[in-house]
Amino acid sequence: MQHSYRKRPTSTSDVSSLLTSVLPFSVSALISSSNRLVCATSQYFGLAGGGTLFVLDLVSNDSFEEVARYEWQDGLFDVVWSESNPNILVAASGDGILHIWDVNSPKAPAKILKEHKKEVYSVDWSQTRQEQHVLSASWDCSIKLWDPTRSSSLSTFLGHSQLVYNAMWSPHVPSCFASVSGDGTMKIWNSNVPQKASMTMRVHDAEVLSCSWCKYDANILATRGSDGLIRGWDLRSLAYPIFEQKGCEYAVRRVQFSPHYLSILASVSYDFTTRSWDFKASSEAVETIRHNSEFVYGLDFNNHIEGQIADCGWDSLIHVFTPRSLTSLSSC
Repeated sequence: MQHSYRKRPTSTSDVSSLLTSVLPFSVSALISSSNRLVCATSQYFGLAGGGTLFVLDLVSNDSFEEVARYEWQDGLFDVVWSESNPNILVAASGDGILHIWDVNSPKAPAKILKEHKKEVYSVDWSQTRQEQHVLSASWDCSIKLWDPTRSSSLSTFLGHSQLVYNAMWSPHVPSCFASVSGDGTMKIWNSNVPQKASMTMRVHDAEVLSCSWCKYDANILATRGSDGLIRGWDLRSLAYPIFEQKGCEYAVRRVQFSPHYLSILASVSYDFTTRSWDFKASSEAVETIRHNSEFVYGLDFNNHIEGQIADCGWDSLIHVFTPRSLTSLSSC
């Protein structure tokens, strides 16, 4: 599968790159480096064809350098870096497989993990560093727990009645993770107790597409749904959301809390926008960025540079930029 790769200038002050012949689904910034990211892509909207991982370095203020690319026979829907090794990443594909790749050996995956019966749509590496475990969420309605050094999963978590879009580790509490599903619920799990979720709550009257833990409060999460809403939840009191952000015209594909500010979030949506939010200030977006001409699918904050965001969309563009609203915060 051949792809061309080139810079594309834009009217905004960001860095952007065009990956032709593929559609980006996910972008992840390297935890231990401020200038490296990886993008998971698919052909034909993820319905047919193969997928490619692009590992890119931001080499100046206006260009990327391709470090490596990895080809796979099915579409790639998500990717995340290892928390313990800056050269290792794990990707999720439409054939139900998790791939562990080594940046230094791009010809084939270092390991293939296959147990899911349908597409794997989300992967996440544990963040507490007390354990090196990976979560995979699948359209077969299950979540699996993996030790990357082993060839079979450690546990399977069942309970969602529809496909699971996202499962994310708590950055604060070891063995704790959240999952969201097309059944409109969010579940909180103890990875040591796979038999039943610790908590289950209905968070949207629609499919729930992703969740994110607040980096400064272990009890706060955000969810986003196909109803275009972003809602915040406090695990100590779940009767009502603690905030609700409005403004997206279509489904919100991803939401993520800032690693630098308690109340700041970013989101990407099928309405072609990337938005920044401050849930303490307003229910409306602080800023709306319209540099994509198609669905925006992938989103990640840079842990090393305050306010910097990477996003990617179905116009085959990756952008790395700092919204003006977050620039003003970092200068305070």
